[in-house]
Amino acid sequence: MLKKILFVVLGLLAALILFACAFYTKAYFSTEARLNTFYQVVPEQVTVSSDSSTLAYGARLTTAKGCKDCHGNDLGGKIFIDDPMLGVIPGPNLTKGEFGLPADYSTNDWVRALKHGLGRDGKPLVIMPSHEFTQLTQKDMAALISFLQSMPAVNRSLPALRLKPLTYVLTELEKIDLIPAEKIDHQRALVKDIEVGITTEYGKYLSVACQGCHRANMKGGDPIAPGFPPVANISLSGNPGKWTEQEFIATLRTGITPEGKTLLPEQMPWNMTAAYSDVELKALYKYLHTLQ
Repeated sequence: MLKKILFVVLGLLAALILFACAFYTKAYFSTEARLNTFYQVVPEQVTVSSDSSTLAYGARLTTAKGCKDCHGNDLGGKIFIDDPMLGVIPGPNLTKGEFGLPADYSTNDWVRALKHGLGRDGKPLVIMPSHEFTQLTQKDMAALISFLQSMPAVNRSLPALRLKPLTYVLTELEKIDLIPAEKIDHQRALVKDIEVGITTEYGKYLSVACQGCHRANMKGGDPIAPGFPPVANISLSGNPGKWTEQEFIATLRTGITPEGKTLLPEQMPWNMTAAYSDVELKALYKYLHTLQ
């Protein structure tokens, strides 16, 4: 009887191992195929500028939109993820220094990356949140690119992209957004501009930057990656829905909630929202309070 039980257990274990190997093989080849998919897009024409007001606005956008969180304060690149389970994912050097962008990297190339999440070769960029950047107006896209093109050269070498088995599995299970280019309507044209004001419309426009973690309905949910906490509900029905406008603004500027909780920047990037203007934060607050 004991031998029979042992035989059954070993059989089940062997079947489980075979299933895991088969699933990983599928996940690996599926993800690699998706990463090597070629997208035929025609970058929308964006007019860049070197005037001081445009560059100043673009500089603020690089903070407000999280560019520095992935690419470093000088945008010369940094290691974005270095995890024994997930692998190494660098935030590339965005300057034209050594190991950075090529000297002929053009405005069209920037639009292809920001609006479409694609490299010059037409293939998807890894964890490049272009599903958020594609929602920018022409004015904001132009200001952002204008500033990025003006950045002084930084000479910095970074390790190559290395994905571990768990990343392939989580991508196959749609537990991480490794390939945001797949979520984009590549035919959609940029909206020319949006009226700035303390309105729900402007707040909704700004909230696109929150959707990557908090989802489109702002109700949060499962962790965005292994080791991260569940994502908070920031709609009216969540805890932030109880905060006053001033408490909301103070939290997004200091990283400390009205309850005294300190928010870790790597989990809640309040260093991004700290760059928002009062009008922007009030508009965001107003929009979130329309979501029951």
